[in-house]
Amino acid sequence: MPVGPSNRITDVSGVTVGHFTLIDGEQRTGFTAVLPHQGNIFREKLPAAVEIINGFGKSAGLVQVDELGSLETPILLTNTFGVGTGVNFLIRRAIAENSEIGRSTGTVNPLVMECNDGYLSDIQAMALTEADADAAVEAASEDFEQGSVGAGTGMSAFGFKGGIGSASRVFDLAERQYTLGALVLANFGRPGDLVLPDGRMPHPKDVKQSEERGSVIIVLATDAPLESRQLKRIAKRAGAGLARLGAFYGNGSGDIALAFSTAQRIMHFEECDVVVRDIVAEDKIDLLFRAAAETTQEAVLNSMIASPAMRGRGRSKRPSLADWCTVNEA
Repeated sequence: MPVGPSNRITDVSGVTVGHFTLIDGEQRTGFTAVLPHQGNIFREKLPAAVEIINGFGKSAGLVQVDELGSLETPILLTNTFGVGTGVNFLIRRAIAENSEIGRSTGTVNPLVMECNDGYLSDIQAMALTEADADAAVEAASEDFEQGSVGAGTGMSAFGFKGGIGSASRVFDLAERQYTLGALVLANFGRPGDLVLPDGRMPHPKDVKQSEERGSVIIVLATDAPLESRQLKRIAKRAGAGLARLGAFYGNGSGDIALAFSTAQRIMHFEECDVVVRDIVAEDKIDLLFRAAAETTQEAVLNSMIASPAMRGRGRSKRPSLADWCTVNEA
């Protein structure tokens, strides 16, 4: 399918992404923030849905997204032991913007998703702070780095260096162009299982075969009008993109896809008892299914190509897929 102008999730108007990267001593970690729009997200929520492809994970906030079908905070990505810090930051941020939270209205559902960067980073140090999460949010823009940045700093994929990647696709519906974009936190896949688009299967040098114990987080954004049930169907198709890469969602893998639409907002203080929404006709949704699979596949590859080789905690190291491709030109 045609690619968006920057081939990033931020091709969806209003979406921004920011990073905080920590590389210090044995630390290779960070936060990545996805802001779905630039307003007050608690007051102006977005339709959203989550698909648990394989649930070996410690993310926070997914239960309410699944139940209510809405998103009410920025999305934070981080390492497994940084989830609590991210949750506290998002709660404090929401309260600062909405003093009625927990008083005259309900509480807030912070959304933080994670992968384990403990191979390259000292995850036990729990080094990330709420100020670091704030820095990621404050850095959010349409133009953002990919690779070993933010939450992706210490991640691995298929035995190579993994990280943050993104991609987008555009398509036409009802004489209007829409966009679907993906952002991934890639930390999954057994060495030797990766399948490139040309059919080659790179095996990183000096990296032994191992069980699948990694994870991948996929965030899908679109400006097409959709309700949460449709978004869940679209999030499910991210699994097709992972499968194209050679993933099989192993027992120890946490593979989670979240999808949201920016087309229509859900007001926290709704004045009407009945709300009317536009949604894509079901027989046209295949366009979004295909876009979800394509962007997920490409975003993972982009995360790896953008990540140079890295040494980390102890004697750990991950080679670069870009270096492998240079040596093994097709």
